[in-house]
Amino acid sequence: MKETILANLEQVHTNIRSACDRSGRDAKEVTLIAVSKTKPLQALQAAYDCGERHFGENKVQEILQKAPMLPDDLHFHMIGHLQRNKVRQVLPYVTMIHSVDSLRLASEIQKEAERIDKVIDILLEVNVAKEESKFGFTADEVLDAISQICRFPNIKVCGLMTIAPFVENSEQNRPVFQKLFQLYVDIKHKNIDNTNMSVLSMGMTGDYQVAIEEGATMIRVGTGIFGVR
Repeated sequence: MKETILANLEQVHTNIRSACDRSGRDAKEVTLIAVSKTKPLQALQAAYDCGERHFGENKVQEILQKAPMLPDDLHFHMIGHLQRNKVRQVLPYVTMIHSVDSLRLASEIQKEAERIDKVIDILLEVNVAKEESKFGFTADEVLDAISQICRFPNIKVCGLMTIAPFVENSEQNRPVFQKLFQLYVDIKHKNIDNTNMSVLSMGMTGDYQVAIEEGATMIRVGTGIFGVR
């Protein structure tokens, strides 16, 4: 298992460097989130042993099961839809929540973060393609949402995230990534208090190279590292 994961990781990092070279970026600007959902502890440990430190999970229960069994310097990112009644459970274990998709969720995060005296980094999920099956703010709603969420003292708005449509050709998602990048830049220029807009989380196994070319600072790769689920 470890040899396969190592080979896959080497390929992903090679692709990251190539995408950065094509777009005139430094590969250090891109953080790889190894999406470990449904994968056993041995797979996460193997990726950790290969040097990875950032892991993405879709379900709170998996984070609760895995986090106590893994090294302390392994960082979990909540990348799936987060229900408000699960916030209290997951908050002590996550470095960042990528999927804040409503003001009500942000308010619950603030309440629980204050309770445990923690400031939590979040991203606002944007449904750029307006897919009915996806969660998230529309592009038109994001600025107003940030202007309200930035008032929460125990939340730090660090940027934006999107889940692009599933496509056969990754080039089809380039306009989605371009639109989110422009929104990200526009908001960054407004210098909103308690908002640093340093993270743009977009791109998965099938399209992360295009996402990097369009400005992604975090990519979420699962199948490309751990194989098909």
